[in-house]
Amino acid sequence: MRYDIDGVMLQALLPALAAAEDAVARLDERVLRSPVGEGFAERSHFFDAAGALWVAGELVHVEDLVLHDAHMDSRAPSHELTIAHSVLRTRRRIWTGEPSWALGAPGLAALTATLGEGEGDAREAKRPEVPAEADEEGEDEDGPLAAEMAEIDAILARSQKLIDIHTGKAPASEQATVPAARRNEDPLGLLGDDEWDEEQRLAEWRSVLPLADSLPPVLGAVILFEAWERIEPLRRQHWLGGLLVAGHLRARGKVTSHLFSFYGGLKLVRHERRRARDRATRLQAFLEAMHLGATAGLKELDRLTLARTQMELRFRGRRSNSSLPELADFILSRPMVSAAMIARHLRITPRGALNLVNEIGIREITGRGRYRAWGII
Repeated sequence: MRYDIDGVMLQALLPALAAAEDAVARLDERVLRSPVGEGFAERSHFFDAAGALWVAGELVHVEDLVLHDAHMDSRAPSHELTIAHSVLRTRRRIWTGEPSWALGAPGLAALTATLGEGEGDAREAKRPEVPAEADEEGEDEDGPLAAEMAEIDAILARSQKLIDIHTGKAPASEQATVPAARRNEDPLGLLGDDEWDEEQRLAEWRSVLPLADSLPPVLGAVILFEAWERIEPLRRQHWLGGLLVAGHLRARGKVTSHLFSFYGGLKLVRHERRRARDRATRLQAFLEAMHLGATAGLKELDRLTLARTQMELRFRGRRSNSSLPELADFILSRPMVSAAMIARHLRITPRGALNLVNEIGIREITGRGRYRAWGII
């Protein structure tokens, strides 16, 4: 399947492309210069994770995701909430890494590690196959740390083999043994499909990267996402495509102040346009998602800026060691906060957290006396 853009299609996409490029650039510049830029970047992780599940047809409340991330769940987490938290952690990992790390072979190898492979590694770690080698001085192999060192050696050997396979340094014989080992662990094909070669599909998707790098950043990101939707490299991590789109914008230098919330704008586009048969319609829908996501980000930035200005009026003139400025930054970095979250972050008592919240004057969003939470709406 070809993913290049001809002149006729490019002419049809130019209006949507210009609007998306302008909105994304304006958002990045404002976030870069805004005093609430760090809080906006952290809040976008939560909203984009919930948006990724929304696009997949699942509903996850942002409030539940915040509590689950803080290990303060009010009830047992659902399967969808666990996936949303995986999206949240993956976004943070991409943001804390180098700009081009996520799109490289090592980054994709780390981000595409599935739960089944992690369980297999844990089982192998319990039964290490690599024996602990004695040193030149003839150290006893039955020492107190022999088993632990053998486990570490086994983990290092498997990690190095996985890196060599994804970077193409491993011989063909070793690459061929990996699918066979997975089939032996799953003979009935309940966890995976032998005909669904994720490594080959990922390699096919990565072959689109040179074309995306030769196009404008926003158009290149849209081409990458459209290729991800068509190829479907990962069956259990299909949400990773939108995160790699944000990583591409960051690697190209288009968005440097935060990790762009692509799913936050994509959920505002109708499903019929996102899944249209016509390729031009799909590309226009993805460009519109870029524009809507950036526009929503600008409105969110305005709300945060206004809220910070109002909170600054509350703690202006306070003593230098007051906890109110730190509380304001924490409130701006979360969609909602509770008294327990504030107490843990500021290392104070829950009663002291309630007193600080009353002084800073933030709006309560629960309306209940037994469980109270505050946020910026």
